[in-house]
Amino acid sequence: MYDVIIIGSGPAGVTAAIYAKRGGLNPLVIYNGFGALGKTEKIENYYGFSKISGKELFNRGIEQLKNLNIDLVKDEVVQLNYNNNFEVITVNNSFYSKYVVLATGTSRKAPVIKGIKEFEGKGISYCAVCDAFFYKNKNVAVLGNGNYAIHEAEVLKPVTKSVILLTNGERPVENRDISINVNEKKIREVRGSENVNEIIFDDGTKEDVSGVFIAIGTASTSDLARKIGARIENNNIVVNENMETTVPNLYACGDCVGGILQISKAVYDGMKVGLEIIKKVKNNK
Repeated sequence: MYDVIIIGSGPAGVTAAIYAKRGGLNPLVIYNGFGALGKTEKIENYYGFSKISGKELFNRGIEQLKNLNIDLVKDEVVQLNYNNNFEVITVNNSFYSKYVVLATGTSRKAPVIKGIKEFEGKGISYCAVCDAFFYKNKNVAVLGNGNYAIHEAEVLKPVTKSVILLTNGERPVENRDISINVNEKKIREVRGSENVNEIIFDDGTKEDVSGVFIAIGTASTSDLARKIGARIENNNIVVNENMETTVPNLYACGDCVGGILQISKAVYDGMKVGLEIIKKVKNNK
């Protein structure tokens, strides 16, 4: 059991972990690659560096964590559960903590496919745990090709009549559940009247479904927050002045809470979260 699990290893997540560790807590950082920093060729507006690449800054952050003997796990988070304590489920393991910090940056946009935006809330969903009940004994699809999509499909399988994985022209992940049917065709359109009732592919064929669950790439912070009941507005996680979400002991910081999307602001958010959790732990002792 960790005191706090930080999901994300960018400026916000690393800073939160550093402050938590220096405050006497036992943090774990789970990350899955470079994130937005990996796409940044050069940074020239951050204090102390006339010029540095995003990858180099990321690697320096990881080095800081290692120097402080902070536990690091490179894995993909697919689910977050809460029952007095948190359970963070990854592709390969499960971890437990009293507090969780979401810090994996902004969420992805939905794929540009005709009908997806139009049918949001009318057959298009972004959360299997939240909405599976509404599709009991119905045919549904999961749009995605990675471990996150497989996880969503496995959540839906016991409830729905059937689940098909739509990869939209991409190759599906290899270590998938072989009992999940896969369609790799490119999608032209999601159709329906009042609600979704079919998927049309580029070759003119179709798949009859009552719902489509979007699970592209890896689970973003807003995906994880939404699943556990945290409030989301305009794709940003809503936090109070202490960076706490509407779920007790669940915090968020950095780009995922909106505002100015800059490294300096992310570092401030991470510091704020670290100090707030330290104070909360001490007050609860």
